[in-house]
Amino acid sequence: MTDMVAIVRRACLRLPEVSERQSHGTPTWFVRGKRSFATVWPDGHHQDDFPHLWCAAPAGAAAELIAENPHTYFRPPYVGHRGWVGVRLDTGIDEAELGEIIEDGYRAVAPPTLLARLDAP
Repeated sequence: MTDMVAIVRRACLRLPEVSERQSHGTPTWFVRGKRSFATVWPDGHHQDDFPHLWCAAPAGAAAELIAENPHTYFRPPYVGHRGWVGVRLDTGIDEAELGEIIEDGYRAVAPPTLLARLDAP
């Protein structure tokens, strides 16, 4: 992925009622301007000095992803205990897989009315 932030931004902003603003000095995406579901750290954060994404995840999904592929997925600080997953963006993860992770994160925090809009034909 050449422009990781642009790829993450595109995947997030295609979802209903999502906005972007800086939070903790980095691009973060929110549902209805309130609940965050994704944060990208293009230059790394603290000891994780590689480009990565923190993303909300459905219950149990983070542990499964980390067990399945610990080279790409990890438990991020601050939000990992809430079930969020960290995604390394320098391991060759493709855009489609990243888009699925982001959509799953959105689904984990969005209200039912927005999920119905997302699922409408």
